[in-house]
Amino acid sequence: MAYDAKSIQVLKGMEAVRRRPSMYIGDTHIRGLHHLVFEVVDNSVDEAMVGRCNKIKVTIHKDGSVSVSDNGSGIPVGIHPQQKRPAVEVVLTMLHAGGKFDRKTYQISGGLHGVGVSVVNALSEWLEVEVRRDGNIYWQRYEKGQVKSELKKIGIAKKTGTKIQFYPDKDIFEIREFSFDILANRLRELAFLNRGLLISLNDEESGKSSDFQYKGGIVEFVKYLDENKSPLHKPIYFSGSSNGIEIEVAIQYTDSYAENIFTFANNIDTKEGGTHLIGLKSALTRSINEYGKKNNLVKDEVPSGDDVREGITCVLSVNIPNPQFEGQTKTKLGNSEVKGIVESFIGERLSGYLEENPTVGNKIVAKVLVATRSRVAAKKARELTRRKSLLESDSLPGKLADCSISNPEVTEVFIVEGDSAGGSAKQGRDRTFQAILPLRGKILNVEKARLDKILSNPGIRTIVSALGTGIGRDDFDAEKVRYHRIIIMTDADVDGSHIRTLLLTFFYRYAKELIERGYVYIAQPPLYRVKKEKEIRYAFDENELKRILESMGETQNIYLQRYKGLGEMNPEQLWETTMDPETRTLKRVTLEDAVEAEKIFTILMGHVVEPRRKFIEENALNVQNLDV
Repeated sequence: MAYDAKSIQVLKGMEAVRRRPSMYIGDTHIRGLHHLVFEVVDNSVDEAMVGRCNKIKVTIHKDGSVSVSDNGSGIPVGIHPQQKRPAVEVVLTMLHAGGKFDRKTYQISGGLHGVGVSVVNALSEWLEVEVRRDGNIYWQRYEKGQVKSELKKIGIAKKTGTKIQFYPDKDIFEIREFSFDILANRLRELAFLNRGLLISLNDEESGKSSDFQYKGGIVEFVKYLDENKSPLHKPIYFSGSSNGIEIEVAIQYTDSYAENIFTFANNIDTKEGGTHLIGLKSALTRSINEYGKKNNLVKDEVPSGDDVREGITCVLSVNIPNPQFEGQTKTKLGNSEVKGIVESFIGERLSGYLEENPTVGNKIVAKVLVATRSRVAAKKARELTRRKSLLESDSLPGKLADCSISNPEVTEVFIVEGDSAGGSAKQGRDRTFQAILPLRGKILNVEKARLDKILSNPGIRTIVSALGTGIGRDDFDAEKVRYHRIIIMTDADVDGSHIRTLLLTFFYRYAKELIERGYVYIAQPPLYRVKKEKEIRYAFDENELKRILESMGETQNIYLQRYKGLGEMNPEQLWETTMDPETRTLKRVTLEDAVEAEKIFTILMGHVVEPRRKFIEENALNVQNLDV
């Protein structure tokens, strides 16, 4: 077929969105589905940011649709001077149509800047809008982005606001079930960032509901993040405006070892950081070091930026008239001027605060100096490990049964619990691309240890050596990882679950980028082997076992084996159920919500016992397979 002018397709408006939805919402899976809701909510939050809205209600309806309503000013319904159609229709059917471009109506806004709600309309089987404005209630319906009915008055309105209800298109989305928890996490975040705004979430099917409203704003956000930790002081809070940029920051140090900083720009979670984060880090390092030197607390080794941020919990929120986002997921702030503005603003105020509150200042510096000594000790431990590796003929750990291919894009390593299961895995694997790393016993809980202690743990050293990435901020390099599939394979009992959690804690705290790149997986070994005459089938949970038994009919002559551990499987069984890429099931470890991940790891693996007990009590009834 000739490639000429006739080959060039021009997709207009809604057609372009429906043909390439991932360009607008990221993907057509769980994340993209929920992104639809957040785009509509962002419009309501923009109303709140300019003081025209203080209540937002999100409802998951029994029919699978979602509605978002607010008490804002209502989308304009008058005839648009150029398009000759009602303004609300223009907003819902045309890309880049909205009130956020001239900076008169909205000085600051989030979302897709005039794209969001029209994209939601394009990707919905149907969407209905209800506007309360000018004393009337207006209503209009759309299907797959196209107008289905004219805008009509349907009643009298005493108040103002907008309600948008939509049903995702089955031709676009593989899954159309909304998750209460995914929605709740983002709505909670928005409520923290917009002090006093009430956001309600209701699920008609399950009956679950939550109200999010925080009059303390990001100070309450920091308290929420640290509620399972032991804080060294009350949150430090600054807010103000500099060069047209609104800045809010809340800071609290705890006795933990993890750095826990969340940054936002115009309510958007800037997961990849950016210029505001660089400014914050510079201000922290300079202010705390200057305070320490001035008060003769810092004498020998000067604390690094990493030392200063050990155990910190910080939320930084900036509002910028013209944000520039970059990075793979467009969640990295790129405005160059923001770095200096944030650094100067926070630096001046933090320095003043420490001088006026020496008790807090001394506690923070004492914490930082312990981190500094630990870093120096860890550096010596790393150098010792390197020298030892150079003296050995093979720097890879002896227990690692490596694969013959060295290309990380096609290789995988199974981190296996115990020598017995490791032996079966070594015999059953495909040696070409599968490596096996058996672990003896439980590795160190890294949540309760500093890097110098972690480096002295044989189990951790074995994993780090096998992966090839190094460990610690100075050494870790995800590009050097030797396998692009790192598969945790443990028994399906309590001990196996604990080992899996310890390993996930290690990856989350010291190799998070491997999770973010999608390299970390959890193997799914079967719980049961069912044999009837020559037919053999495997069940991975109780429900699957029930279906298998029902399909086999008569229960006589059925041999049922419950696997207590991987070591009970012979190499062939382990291969065909858990290791063969053609038949196995792997669960990829993801970080959909960093705030909740942080809280869960702190609860499960941290120092404080009471939150862990509460978590177990609240979730005990949800356990499906308990083996004690």
